[in-house]
Amino acid sequence: MASRAPMNVQSFPRPPLLEQISRHLQIKYKGELIADTTQAYWALETHHPPTYYLPPSSVKVSLTKTGRKTWCEWKGMATYFSLRLDGQDVSNRIWTYEEPTAGFQPIRGYLSFYAGPWDCFVDGEQVVPQPGDFYGGWVTAELQGIVKGRTGNLDPIV
Repeated sequence: MASRAPMNVQSFPRPPLLEQISRHLQIKYKGELIADTTQAYWALETHHPPTYYLPPSSVKVSLTKTGRKTWCEWKGMATYFSLRLDGQDVSNRIWTYEEPTAGFQPIRGYLSFYAGPWDCFVDGEQVVPQPGDFYGGWVTAELQGIVKGRTGNLDPIV
């Protein structure tokens, strides 16, 4: 794993910046590959670690929509999914924007994963989840600065 230049989350923009990236993203559950891509996007926002959006074609398991919806002032309405792992449903840990706002059209239908209960990797580095359960950012070693989020924060359901 190559060392990457430091990035300070306090210097990320607001409103968020969406960029296509070529970092190698993998999501695994007990060693089983759930998703794998080098053709994703990330959203960078002040005080947040990057949130990654993977193309649906990179996901190797079946997803089922749940009824959960949340609202992002920048990206629009998010819809959520469940999947079955080891005979149990894991719900509302994956989301998409089916009709994103104008600035986020490139991620229409792309999928974002909370970092858990599966393991998420960026260029071979296992990420740490953004604190709390409200945001879905992935913390990696190159990030510096104060990261927003804390234990006990939950998504507001629309």
